[in-house]
Amino acid sequence: MVIATLTRPNRSPMIPNTPAITPELVAQHGLKPDEYQRILDLIGREPTLTELGIFSAMWNEHCSYKSSRIHLKGLPTKAPWVIQGPGENAGVIDVGDGIAVVFKMESHNHPSFIEPYQGAATGVGGILRDVFTMGARPIATLNALRFGDPNHPKTRHLISGVVSGIGGYGNAFGVPTVGGQVGFHTRYDGNILVNAMAVGICRTDGIFYAKATGVGNPIVYLGSKTGRDGIHGATMASAEFDEGSDEKRPTVQVGDPFAEKLLLEATLELMQTGSVIAIQDMGAAGLTSSAVEMGAKGDLGVRLDLDNVPTREAAMTAYEMMLSESQERMLMVLDPKKKDIAEAVFRKWGLDFAVVGHTTDDLKFRIWHQGQEMAVLPIKELGDQAPLYDRPWVETPKRAVLDAANVPAPKSLTDVLKALIGSPELSSKRWVYEQYDHLILGNTVQRPGGDAAVVRIEDGPKGLALTCDVTPRYCEADPFEGGKQAVAEAWRNITAVGGRPLAITDNLNFGNPERPEIMGQFVQCLKGIGAACSALDFPVVSGNVSLYNETQGRGILPTPTIGGVGVLDDVAKSATLSFKAEGEAVILLGETKGWLGSSVYLWLIEKREEGAPPPVDLAVEKKNGDLVRALIAKNAVSAAHDLSDGGLAVALAEMAMASGIGAKIDALPAGPVHAVLFGEDQARYLVTAKDGEAVLSAAKTAGVPALRLGTTGGASLTLPTAESISVADLKAAHEGWFPAYMAGAKGN
Repeated sequence: MVIATLTRPNRSPMIPNTPAITPELVAQHGLKPDEYQRILDLIGREPTLTELGIFSAMWNEHCSYKSSRIHLKGLPTKAPWVIQGPGENAGVIDVGDGIAVVFKMESHNHPSFIEPYQGAATGVGGILRDVFTMGARPIATLNALRFGDPNHPKTRHLISGVVSGIGGYGNAFGVPTVGGQVGFHTRYDGNILVNAMAVGICRTDGIFYAKATGVGNPIVYLGSKTGRDGIHGATMASAEFDEGSDEKRPTVQVGDPFAEKLLLEATLELMQTGSVIAIQDMGAAGLTSSAVEMGAKGDLGVRLDLDNVPTREAAMTAYEMMLSESQERMLMVLDPKKKDIAEAVFRKWGLDFAVVGHTTDDLKFRIWHQGQEMAVLPIKELGDQAPLYDRPWVETPKRAVLDAANVPAPKSLTDVLKALIGSPELSSKRWVYEQYDHLILGNTVQRPGGDAAVVRIEDGPKGLALTCDVTPRYCEADPFEGGKQAVAEAWRNITAVGGRPLAITDNLNFGNPERPEIMGQFVQCLKGIGAACSALDFPVVSGNVSLYNETQGRGILPTPTIGGVGVLDDVAKSATLSFKAEGEAVILLGETKGWLGSSVYLWLIEKREEGAPPPVDLAVEKKNGDLVRALIAKNAVSAAHDLSDGGLAVALAEMAMASGIGAKIDALPAGPVHAVLFGEDQARYLVTAKDGEAVLSAAKTAGVPALRLGTTGGASLTLPTAESISVADLKAAHEGWFPAYMAGAKGN
């Protein structure tokens, strides 16, 4: 090994008694031998321990995107309404009237598995900071959660901790949690997913960036004190798990939502003073990444004096301070003429304010502590020269199209419907979202439980439609189609409430990229996402990649979560999925073939995970969605709901349960009844209308297949087969599973 051949004279002369950099120490820092050699070639000597830690933080997968950034470049990121795409703390879009929307999604998967409450809580805290660092006031959060088999001994504990952490942080901070997704599969047994999304608003002329400018300007540390929590958190998030994951508990950060609320208010007030030149959240890799990113983006050097860093623990070393991921901290470059004004703002809010360094013109990252220079590294190369891998990948083998005739019809369609909506996957997630405050700030128009949340912008009438979605089993079966479908589903969710989809943030959760089949899933999903974003004019403006989601070689299902944002000109005209009155026409828009491959019906009822997923025709998606939005805008429909998991039958049940009103279904598309009812063909919506003929005429004009299925009314859902089930029974099954499970009942 190259490392073992180093001779002592190559050791950095800067610091006496520096520990020897051994192959074992390098490996503990998550660096491979060839990556360490790259460091030696770059700086021309052996690094100090602090420098090794800095490289470990900056070059791990979580921060450097070394396995993914070569492929991320292919995503569409531009549109006339995009102000800031990927590369900043969060993405920014223009929604008119001088208002910008700032949003991003990030993962906190590994920390949440190790310590579910703090892992989830600090995930929420981190994504909120990404948003208000840009100058935006957060107005909503969402989350996408994936857990293992309910029968797994850890699942109940993990759900309880994660949900409590999300609610505990968001509720105390004072931002509504308005939407999300919760799913289960045994492939997440050893590696759950916690993806947090935050959305904020600001003026288009009030956006702040991380690019430092000016030589000699003060670098200021703001917020909470630095402790030893979270050291090597980013490195831990870039490695797969083993049986000793509990030993990594000290790498999980500890959050304080009340301190973050103070930090928000102080930061936004400070921004009004005109003193902020650049600003960066201290997230993954803490002080290291925030300082390096601000300096490198501005083509400047940075000198930090760690003696001035506020700490809450005694005798912290330079290594510990540079790698700590203590929460509720920011780094800013300030106008030196306004330093006193800035300090007064932070002192007023009871927060630490300390000048910890300054910008330089030498393009070096210099760390001083107790009179010694602990690190001196080329600042641009810390990011620009991070390893970049074009990893080998193989395509996922195509699955055969499943003929619905080869899937036996059930004895009772209504029994199957009841079983599906009462399953862990499709049951009501009320137990989860009722632990979140989704009404605080007073602008939530549509609460959790619908297709997309709707949040008023300021005093209205304009609002945002927000959603996050993905179908991992589709991505496992066909990553390209699954990637397309995840974007199309988010687009449909926004459309179904009457929103105009504008942009997405993504959270790309995959297994070990060093395995060609896993890297193939990533590459193909990304191609599908890109194709859908281009076709639907729905660009990517921010996101996160989370790799190495594996435990002892068993990877998660590929889960590229899509967070979508759309705009409504008038929230009063937003549509909901609940039946509104008796005697209205129930109309199915879109073509139904009865696609059962990779469906939830096949998985949960037949216990078969096979078959190609439904194909996504993006031109059809756009045409059908455009019609639905037009119908909603004209008040031509009283309810709208997109069809996804469980197909037509589950969508009908959800609309009935939301209102308590039943429906008599007289007609169905052609095909085997169970396939028509439970198939998951794409680009479909259910709508209700007083004037059904007008909707059918509009669909015909638009070239969208449409069929009147029946009429709302009564207290039961009745099918053409004469099977009937009461809405009350459906609702009892739908609402019952989660509370019973969390109370200690068996998983299934």
